[in-house]
Amino acid sequence: MKMASTAQAEGSGTPATAGAPDASSPTPSHHAPAPAAAAPAATTKDSASVRGMIFLRDRGIFVLWALVIVAFSFWANPYFATFNNAVLIANAAAISAIFAAGVAVGIICGALDLSIPGVAALSSCVAGWMLVNGLPIWLALATGMILAALVGLANGLISLRGFNPIIVTIAMLSITSGAAAIIAGGYTFPGLSMLDFMGTQRYLGVPAPVWICAGVFLVGTVFLTKTRDGIRLMAVGGNAEAVRRSGIHSDRYIVFAFVISSTCAGLGGLVTTAVVTEASPSASPALIFTALTAVALAGVSLAGGRGSLPRVLVGALVLATISNGLTIKGIQPYWATGVTGVLLIGSLTLELWVTKSVSKRLMATAQASVHTGTR
Repeated sequence: MKMASTAQAEGSGTPATAGAPDASSPTPSHHAPAPAAAAPAATTKDSASVRGMIFLRDRGIFVLWALVIVAFSFWANPYFATFNNAVLIANAAAISAIFAAGVAVGIICGALDLSIPGVAALSSCVAGWMLVNGLPIWLALATGMILAALVGLANGLISLRGFNPIIVTIAMLSITSGAAAIIAGGYTFPGLSMLDFMGTQRYLGVPAPVWICAGVFLVGTVFLTKTRDGIRLMAVGGNAEAVRRSGIHSDRYIVFAFVISSTCAGLGGLVTTAVVTEASPSASPALIFTALTAVALAGVSLAGGRGSLPRVLVGALVLATISNGLTIKGIQPYWATGVTGVLLIGSLTLELWVTKSVSKRLMATAQASVHTGTR
């Protein structure tokens, strides 16, 4: 009976005596969670790392600008860190930022527009011709803006026919540049001082282009983040096919993005005309280069679907700050161009690294969660 009782106790998994548990018996249940307890800690650590990398990608441009300001404040002391110089930097960044806003909206929606320099030149020359011939200022400005929007509409509609948008906009760059040269006869329209109110004129001590730039970014930010059409436009850039399957006409938003991009280009051309008081048919490729650099520095995904206009504005300010600081130190402008190229490559490298690292960490976290749930 004693042997049977012992066998029954062993068969039930309960030790025969409390002081001598069987070495082959299963581990008590209150020790089982110990291996899995490390998983939440690792998951928390990975989540913090992912948040840090995303913060670096989304807010790194602000940190970079702060570092540039601090560096030049010491290196170019005492001329750099003054109110008047800050106004100069803001004014220099304003026009570039207007062009960059148009490029950014296009890229966010997956519609990269390379015709911007030609559109700016065409709007400028059309308005200049009208002003030289005595037509009203408001009519000249409105015509320049409407013409720019029509060019964007043409870019969008042609692209929807199956043509490569980059090739289409390059072709449109040639067309608009040629049209601007034809209108101007190969020369410029000088003496347009009647546009001082949006060029050299200051309001509350701040130049007019800065106010215009601020208005563009305020309206653009509200549109992209607070309106239905703006949110849909960003969604189209992320996945146009998914948006189309949800019943939304994604083609409309692609065309709309081209129109916004060209309209910003036209406005930038008119503001430039007001600042230099002449309309030039020259379509400078530096416009698109600077705009793309500001957009890339801001972390706008070149694949579309993600971006922030305030960061684009800071990107333009970074470029203007570097150029201003080097000028104060008497360094040739081509050094600023070189630094800009280095920053562009660095920004793209950071974007690629963060994207890969975040994906890897998220997959590792998901696998750890699955294993923890299985246990």
